[in-house]
Amino acid sequence: MPSDPSIRSGPVAGILLAAGTSSRMGSNKLLFELDGESVLRGAARRALAGGLSPLLVVLGHQAERNRQELDGLPCQVVLNPLFEQGINSSLKAGVAALPAGVAGAMVMLADMPFVTAEMIAEMIARFRSTTAPLVISDYEGVNAPPMLYDRTLFEELQAMTGEGCGRQVVKRHRHEAEVLPWPASALADLDVPEDYERVIGSR
Repeated sequence: MPSDPSIRSGPVAGILLAAGTSSRMGSNKLLFELDGESVLRGAARRALAGGLSPLLVVLGHQAERNRQELDGLPCQVVLNPLFEQGINSSLKAGVAALPAGVAGAMVMLADMPFVTAEMIAEMIARFRSTTAPLVISDYEGVNAPPMLYDRTLFEELQAMTGEGCGRQVVKRHRHEAEVLPWPASALADLDVPEDYERVIGSR
């Protein structure tokens, strides 16, 4: 069951996953520059501008260097010592660090530079106006982050095992979810050097 609608006015937290090793990129992609700032700082800034508060940034690989990119931003760093075990460990670290009293949490990836503050704000607005336990992003048929989970799903996220904990929870509750459509172009992420060159070229 989704939360009581009266709770929907509470804060919606953000969990920005930024702990990975960038192994396919060959160097730390979160430090790459886009529009005059690092990929990581841009992602955190857009998350805050979209209305996510508190914003938890999960760091692991080169955590201290990445933390410097967040200087001056009102976000909370969560260190994931198990980051080499993959994204599920970072998701669970973020969920575990959520404060009591948040209405829900939006899970985001730091390497999706086309996710805008406006998209985030629209997802929060849809969450507040419904009782759905999930608000899902749909990029012309592809479901990918950001995903907004009601607080009633936090325990389920923590309990999942295997690959794609977040995806498993989405699949289980897809029939009750609100779905927001975005253009496929907004799905672009930074995995390999060609991705970065393509994003730079589109600016």
